[in-house]
Amino acid sequence: MLKLFYSDTFELPLPDRHRFPMSKYRLLRERILGDSIASQCELNLPSAATDQQLGRVHSQEYLDAVRTGNLTDVEVRRIGFPWSLAMVERSRRSTGATIDAGFAALEDGIAGNLAGGTHHAFAGNGQGFCVFNDVCVAARTMQGEGHVKNVLVVDCDVHQGNGTSSIASGDSSLFSFSMHCEKNYPFQKTAGDCDIPLPVGTTDEFYLEKLAQGLNESFDSFLPDFVFYLAGADPYSKDRLGLLDLSKDGLAARDRMVMDFCHEKGVPIGFAMAGGYAPEIDDIVDIHFQTVRIAVESWGRRQ
Repeated sequence: MLKLFYSDTFELPLPDRHRFPMSKYRLLRERILGDSIASQCELNLPSAATDQQLGRVHSQEYLDAVRTGNLTDVEVRRIGFPWSLAMVERSRRSTGATIDAGFAALEDGIAGNLAGGTHHAFAGNGQGFCVFNDVCVAARTMQGEGHVKNVLVVDCDVHQGNGTSSIASGDSSLFSFSMHCEKNYPFQKTAGDCDIPLPVGTTDEFYLEKLAQGLNESFDSFLPDFVFYLAGADPYSKDRLGLLDLSKDGLAARDRMVMDFCHEKGVPIGFAMAGGYAPEIDDIVDIHFQTVRIAVESWGRRQ
């Protein structure tokens, strides 16, 4: 079975403007459970990321401030969520879900976190609704325990993974590849190992051409023995924050390309959902659900 990890049961006390997009995680899990693919999926509550695991990426000063609620007003505004004990627990669980998905993918070839992809978190601060950088923490945890050496992050969220790029900078064992809208948040980018900025209005054909190019360039430059994939729903044409023009079919083709590429290279892959801000939440859930469906197909071919 495809192993999936979820943290949506750890509720956050949020204002209405944040509660709507956060509900996609619960709705995605419910969609999976109500579909025939549920028989091919194993849904699991994740472990909470430990201080030791988080400390492989984040500074002790930042971790202490998050744990105790001693973030400045500026730091809280930068993150975008009000601080609460529930926020800390949810962030630990979501990071733990990516760690657990990484270890499950080592066993099965592919596994996923039904949330995660918090790529705007830096070593010493959070931003853009990202508290901890789950993928970098998972990569460093797997490396630190001797399970993998080189980890490639394939980031297909519409926003550049500036936190991931910063953390990977100077680390020859961690490679950051980001496909993103060039005129979108964050407006000051942090250069990664392979960045492909896309013009506003990019459509399916051009996007998929550039993705194939980026995957080949990344694997030519770097020999990963593990891939983390951020399957953002926000390149979708109707996304409020995306500015690209991909169809749902185009996004399905994107997921299939990444998963098939890794399969052909014999590299295990852990995926996370990352962003999605379409005004109709069913559209977001549709896109994330088709990522899971394609992952189920990929899992089947790997067995």
